[in-house]
Amino acid sequence: MSAETDPLLALRQAIKSRTKVIYSNEAGPCSSLVSATSLVVNGQSIPKSSPTRYRKAGAPSDFYSLDAVYVAWLFRDAAGAEYMKQAREHGLAVGFVSVTERKHVVDWLEGKASDNDRIAPLTSAESTTPPGTPPRTTTEAPTATPSKRRYVADSHDIEVDRNTILRGVKPNNFAAVRLTYGEKLKKLKETSRSGAAPTPATATGHNQPIIMISSSPTALITMHNVKRFLEDSVFEPSQDARARAMAEGNLKPEDLIPIYRKRTTIDTSGKETVIKTTYFVVDSVEALSKFGTDAWERVVCVMTTGQAWQFRPYKWNEPRQLFHNVKGIYVSWSNDPPNAKIKDWNVTELKIDPHRRHVDKSVVAHFWKMLDTWIQTNKPSLIKPDLSENDLIDGFSRINRHNTTLLGSSPPTFA
Repeated sequence: MSAETDPLLALRQAIKSRTKVIYSNEAGPCSSLVSATSLVVNGQSIPKSSPTRYRKAGAPSDFYSLDAVYVAWLFRDAAGAEYMKQAREHGLAVGFVSVTERKHVVDWLEGKASDNDRIAPLTSAESTTPPGTPPRTTTEAPTATPSKRRYVADSHDIEVDRNTILRGVKPNNFAAVRLTYGEKLKKLKETSRSGAAPTPATATGHNQPIIMISSSPTALITMHNVKRFLEDSVFEPSQDARARAMAEGNLKPEDLIPIYRKRTTIDTSGKETVIKTTYFVVDSVEALSKFGTDAWERVVCVMTTGQAWQFRPYKWNEPRQLFHNVKGIYVSWSNDPPNAKIKDWNVTELKIDPHRRHVDKSVVAHFWKMLDTWIQTNKPSLIKPDLSENDLIDGFSRINRHNTTLLGSSPPTFA
């Protein structure tokens, strides 16, 4: 098959030139791929079931059809489940491009990838051999093997050793990194030596997000149960949490509760990284004032029971204005009827099941996902993970080891 009549190249050229692909059948052009028997590509009518030169994974002699390749590009941005659904609806119950293979197909069709080892080479116009047929081998008379030339090492290669390669030709200077870690480590050591308990504002470095909840005793989420709810993903009725705290000798809840959130991420090499982030929860403006004059700039979420009196002492005491500046969460039971009061508020409902505690985890995960999205969009400066003293010491040690290996210098010391 020549390049002029190859279906795969014709489709690629049409996509790159943004030429519309037309569906047709015996009656002429039609509106759907299911009812079509051919695809008109750059004026050339090609049966949609024509095999292309694109091999299927794990089957070197089996090739995707033209409509399968086209559907992969047509629904290139659809989610995996949606893509497979659309493929079936377009007549590809089997034989469609797999979800994992779709990106490689689309990149090649759009010209982002110039080569693909899954595409069989073009055969000549006179050849009748189908794509994928193994090449025919012929037995030739053995020829004399030329004598091998003895390898002689280059003098430049002999002079290069391991240390020369590691050090390179460009001097590495880690003075700026040393200085940054050294100053932070020194401040942490001075703080620990003084024994002074840092205030919320200094301890957090003015970048930990703040969540405000309602002080109403009838609220589902209160200062008694919020920590277990957000940290452990377990909802405990407020009165039960209060009774348990009193039995442990805690007669009154703290007016400022830290929430320590851990997330585990896995990079492309398979390495797991635990990201730790601290949030603070308060239920009054008095407690919020302990964070300093910029405290309201760090408020990212307000949980409400739907009662407008909650917002009277706030910086923004009108619901529409408040929920324009913070993420609004309306907490209710899953079987509660809709609350007409919040109809015009820009809030998201967080429904808690009264009995099924095993669904709490998904509810809390949904809450964090919504909050992460809002912070990323509106206050991205507040999403920096915490950096503990151990993190600083570990990072500083790794820099010293790396620098000693490359430069042979001694690590600096800090008083």
